[in-house]
Amino acid sequence: MLGMYALSLMEKEGHVHGYRVTERVAERTEGAWRPGAGAVYPALRRLVERGLARPSSRSSARRRDFEITPQGRALLHRLRSRGPWMQGRSGLDLTPLWAEVTGVEATGDFLLLRLRRALDSLDLYLARPSLPSDTANELRSSLETELERHLQRLRRPSRRPLAVPRGGAGGGA
Repeated sequence: MLGMYALSLMEKEGHVHGYRVTERVAERTEGAWRPGAGAVYPALRRLVERGLARPSSRSSARRRDFEITPQGRALLHRLRSRGPWMQGRSGLDLTPLWAEVTGVEATGDFLLLRLRRALDSLDLYLARPSLPSDTANELRSSLETELERHLQRLRRPSRRPLAVPRGGAGGGA
């Protein structure tokens, strides 16, 4: 996760160094997480080892900068176009495995837990005093539209899933 965030930061900002990654993570999490050098630099090293990033020519003896490679850009493109975050590299739905890892008996229960957490996160985000009211209202409207669309689909008696993962849908882990 930290490596992928660093990669996306390189894509946006060009050259980044480890401390910049730490600063941005702390900003984005409102100080809730400030990864240390022991997390950031191994993540950057793994990106370099995988050919997704490389040391920048702007590096100096005091500071090592990194930049994204074409392979790194291609990976971000694939990740962004793939869709659900819980899918593995093969495109398989790994939700049942994550349910088991987290100790939730049924995959459907795990999915509901993820939904509740996402809605709670949206609620907290919308309650931020720093969030411009027009942005908050736009997000609320989009959220209501999305929820209503999904509720309508769930209420259909002959509802068929869009895609059934190979391991089954919604059942036990």
